[in-house]
Amino acid sequence: MVSPPTRYLVFFQYFGTKYSGVMETSNDQSMVGVQNYLEKAAQNLKPIVPIKFYISSRTDAGVHALCNSAHLDIQRPPGKPAFNEKQLICSLNYHLKPEPIRILNAYRVTNSFHARFSALSRTYVYRLLMGCTHYSEIPVFEKDLCWAPAGGYLNVPAMQDAAQFLLGTHDFSTFRSLNSETPFRSPVRTILQADIRPSSGFLSHHYEHRGLEFWEVKFRSRSFLYRQVRRMVGALVAVGQGKLTPRHIKELLEIKDSRAFPPNAMAPPSGLFLKSVEYDEAVPVKCGYKGLCTSLQTFSRLPCLSQTTDLLQIWTLQLPQENSSSVRYSHI
Repeated sequence: MVSPPTRYLVFFQYFGTKYSGVMETSNDQSMVGVQNYLEKAAQNLKPIVPIKFYISSRTDAGVHALCNSAHLDIQRPPGKPAFNEKQLICSLNYHLKPEPIRILNAYRVTNSFHARFSALSRTYVYRLLMGCTHYSEIPVFEKDLCWAPAGGYLNVPAMQDAAQFLLGTHDFSTFRSLNSETPFRSPVRTILQADIRPSSGFLSHHYEHRGLEFWEVKFRSRSFLYRQVRRMVGALVAVGQGKLTPRHIKELLEIKDSRAFPPNAMAPPSGLFLKSVEYDEAVPVKCGYKGLCTSLQTFSRLPCLSQTTDLLQIWTLQLPQENSSSVRYSHI
């Protein structure tokens, strides 16, 4: 007798520079999506039917994820029990080598759970580097992980004032790029959080004498429009450079026309990170990591990482060795 499929929610991270985005593409392209590699790794689990990952949050080429999420259904041959969470994490990570993609955590969920539609909110972080007068001054270890806008330092207080105009519910038509889905999607979105805070770079305490400053622009919303975050960041940087005033952000919102967005102002993808996807959904089984959690009955607005992750620790996940029985998370 064939057992019914088991549904899992998985959280994963990736270094997005080499991928066409998170979504799958045809395998004959020079760059493919993160989903291609996830599903290729999953086929090594020898399911009865091919495994498809239903990604919660789309990211473009060059955009990274500290933590994205997806659900998948696994149907095993007769007599084979469902994978427990630890087995699933270790098996997928083993078959993902050497790609810069890691499964962070997994939970068994009910068949009604949907990674995209069950999400309460998504949080993005954009990393800015100030103090560089030329791209060659960007630390080599920060390549493809931040944006150093031309002109050196930015007027951060003006940017912070401008960010307040983006909070709340608005028609963000001016702040979206056009694509095939534009006619079918409402431009109205609610920004729950918009702030700009100082941050740190990778081992930046070793070169403090250079006077470089790292800042994070953070946005949280239930959902975002196509390239909305990169456009909002680009507009805020234009304010910091003195090309726009904070009031211009309000005016751009009121125009409600993507053609009104300043030309060449959109931030590049390299500094953008999907930080977390938040849920509030019942989980009917145990987590499977003794010591990490003993009985996780609910996601209490659970982000994919339990604490705000320092960007210095993006890749500090310590994966188990092939014969190891434990998984440790150094940033939790």
